[in-house]
Amino acid sequence: MVTMKSTAAGLLLTSFLVLTACGAAGSGNGNGSAAGSNGQEPANNAANAQPANESADASAGNAAEPAKEPVTIEFWYGLGGKLGENMQKLIDKFNASQQDVIVKPVVQADYSETEKKLQAAIASGDVPAAVLSSNVDWARKGYYAPIDDLLAALPDFNKDDVVPTFLEQGQVDGKQYFLPMYGTTQVMYYRKDALEKSGIKPEELTTWEALAKAADKMAVKSGGKTTFYGWEPMWGADNMIDAAYGKGGKILSDDGKTVLIDSPEWISTWDFFRKTIFDDKTMRIHSGGQGWEYWYQTIDDVMKGQAAGYTGSSGDQGDLDFTQLAAIEQPGWEGAGPGKPVAQAILAGIPAKASPEQQKAALEWFAFFMSPENTAFWSMNTGYIAVRQSALDDPAFVEFSKANPQSTIPLKQAAHASKPFQDPTGGKITDALKVAADKLQISGEPAEKVLKEAKETAQREMDKLNK
Repeated sequence: MVTMKSTAAGLLLTSFLVLTACGAAGSGNGNGSAAGSNGQEPANNAANAQPANESADASAGNAAEPAKEPVTIEFWYGLGGKLGENMQKLIDKFNASQQDVIVKPVVQADYSETEKKLQAAIASGDVPAAVLSSNVDWARKGYYAPIDDLLAALPDFNKDDVVPTFLEQGQVDGKQYFLPMYGTTQVMYYRKDALEKSGIKPEELTTWEALAKAADKMAVKSGGKTTFYGWEPMWGADNMIDAAYGKGGKILSDDGKTVLIDSPEWISTWDFFRKTIFDDKTMRIHSGGQGWEYWYQTIDDVMKGQAAGYTGSSGDQGDLDFTQLAAIEQPGWEGAGPGKPVAQAILAGIPAKASPEQQKAALEWFAFFMSPENTAFWSMNTGYIAVRQSALDDPAFVEFSKANPQSTIPLKQAAHASKPFQDPTGGKITDALKVAADKLQISGEPAEKVLKEAKETAQREMDKLNK
């Protein structure tokens, strides 16, 4: 349930990613709209392939075997701007790195359009081999191919190096259906001058309690009004859900039948935010407006010196001035250990109707994209999270992080993060939490009241499923 501001910045998108195109390559011949979609045709490396050696017995008259044609696959995704440019760079790099597979990019406008077109492609049987998309229900219906056997056949793919919470998000009923291409999580951005002025060390802000004290110390009030805020959480349920997870809160019981969002862990966590916003007036949120207006208002408060810091997406890093700002991980709670905010993976899958050779080729492309070097490149150039823990040791990333220490924070946080909630009611529980968050953050209603109301709504929906 991570809010993905990166959609607004042209960096990210919301929710699961599913990108499609007008044409597909189910037959493996690469026909379709890939070249036309971006006006660029990847180089065909077949011309560089070497013929097989002729038989040592020349008298046998055996002719050399013809060179094996590369497998051409379409990769559907919907990334524009700099994201699209960086994706094209990695596709070109992959195509130039070997002679067995050619990836043809098929770029779409957005993820919802891709899902619709992918659904049509699945129905017709003419599917792409690789899609930046994931859908648990479709995996269960057999629309996506399980990839455990394909992964086992890759000699150099180290699953243990993949950030665990990202890899697990690609699993459905115990099988791996999707692989994480990159991730996003919400971290803390602060003004260096604001903390320094108040004598606050960022390494001390490891708990929400410590942050509340720091916010109270940094806030400036005049005539009963706050003119400088100590912190600004982002509007919506996500920040407060992250904090509830850090205290041990759960949305559902282990058996998946009982909604637990009115537990003491939830109530005390959410009341913490209500108190700082309405009673202490040391924190505030921006809400409403058109699109992502509230998000940019929050960022502007910090950039213009009207607030000490805010909680935002890892994808914000491309929009921030780190001569003034720095980043830290989300805090935990006293006695509860490190925070456990959600880290969401952007997943890629292989349609089940792709041919076996295309499925193998698609996985080779995914593994290439996920290599330590390439996932580090993606992180450095987009602000998204690298999916391999060893990316922190990549030489280029090491050098980059020396000049940009904020770049390491999302990956470090992802190592102990929570998985996004998969709502079994089709969004009814998530919606109930959104309504509750608005009542608390905008109207100042008590946490216990809004969460009990949300629990009752959510439990009715769960009971319908459990009949």
